[in-house]
Amino acid sequence: MFASVTKWIFLSTAIGAIIGGVVALFLKLLAYSESARTELPFDYYYLLPFALTFTVFIVQKIAPSAEGHGTEKVIEAVHKHAGKIDFAVMPVKLSATLLTIFSGGSVGKEGPSAQIGAAAASLIATVLKFSNRDRKKVVICGISAGFASVFGTPIAGAIFGVEILLVGVLMYDVLLPSIVSGFAAFYVAKFFGISYTYFDIAFYSTLEFDYLLILKVLLAGIFFGLVADFFITVIRESHRAIAAIDLHYLLKAFGGGLLIVALTLVVGERYLGLGFATIQEALSSQSASFENVPWYAFVFKSLYTALTLGFGGSGGVITPIFFVGATSGNLFGSLVDGYIPFFAALGFVSVLAGTTNAPIAAMILSVELFGMHVTHYAALSIIIAFLMTGHRSVFPSQVLAMKKSEALDVKIGDEIVNADVTYTSRFFKNIRRIADIITERFSRKTP
Repeated sequence: MFASVTKWIFLSTAIGAIIGGVVALFLKLLAYSESARTELPFDYYYLLPFALTFTVFIVQKIAPSAEGHGTEKVIEAVHKHAGKIDFAVMPVKLSATLLTIFSGGSVGKEGPSAQIGAAAASLIATVLKFSNRDRKKVVICGISAGFASVFGTPIAGAIFGVEILLVGVLMYDVLLPSIVSGFAAFYVAKFFGISYTYFDIAFYSTLEFDYLLILKVLLAGIFFGLVADFFITVIRESHRAIAAIDLHYLLKAFGGGLLIVALTLVVGERYLGLGFATIQEALSSQSASFENVPWYAFVFKSLYTALTLGFGGSGGVITPIFFVGATSGNLFGSLVDGYIPFFAALGFVSVLAGTTNAPIAAMILSVELFGMHVTHYAALSIIIAFLMTGHRSVFPSQVLAMKKSEALDVKIGDEIVNADVTYTSRFFKNIRRIADIITERFSRKTP
């Protein structure tokens, strides 16, 4: 055991340090590309049709596994290919994501960081001729290191990299190396000058039992579960609709870019790119900031992200999920006459848990980003949102290791893509069934 622990501490530290350096490079290039937009003689989002076209072309021709939001392909590689990832994914994913975000594509930076980290770890495993079992552990370390160094939350990022693989089970055999690689990546990224944002929402709890606040938090969990279900549905249905369009893939990407540009000319630039400024507004303790967030912001951000990814953009979904969570929390706080930054913080972590099936990581994230005063309320909201989405996820390759309810008919060990069952889907299915019965009986009585 001593030899095994020593081996994995050494390996995971080295892997985390390498990935921390690679992610730091990616984040610096991303920051530079965003600042370079001001040098253009026109609005940067006019480049989006050309960027999507070029992104789709290089992904299809060089590294097809770099397609989409990144994390999903890594989960698939762990479950189906013993963690083997084509090294070409690293440069292609990095350049494609930079190009997509530079031109205004509504995607995130976390998924690409995890995929780049996993690809680097897979290359190390290949060079050192690791067994398939050790390769999978190394790749999981790479996922955790990627998330930890881009989140700026080493524990939550490390746990997230482990938790998203199986729904309902933590892989304890990779917990130590994942946490060690996460810490190493985080501190190396900080050494190279990467700074992170943490939020003070100015919320302080007391020891007195506030039953009204608890009731609002419970209702918030239900609301955020529905928002998470909405986000998953928009992403999935948009992808299906776009895939059904009978056009050459390059023409389709160009047309999709034109559609996003046209939409931006109508609703504005708020929903382009990372959208971090809006997240900060929603979580600000200053009323002048959080009151500036439109109530429908989470709807448009979901649509923009779905269109960007559906038409071939490259990037993650976690930052858009943070945007959707924080802005929907802003709406809920105003509806229940609550402290809006507090509910924005609950939405931030609860929608993450609902869309990714990672409640433990979301709870830890609430501690690292918002502090202990929020966490015990966040835990309630997170668990409810996690259960509300049923067996759905933005990561279809997740494997089910539990049933969220005996009322849902799913098979343990199956992929989520084959078990698309939620409480809401059952509800609407039953409503349609009742409506059909009523219609049929009514038609019989009508002469």
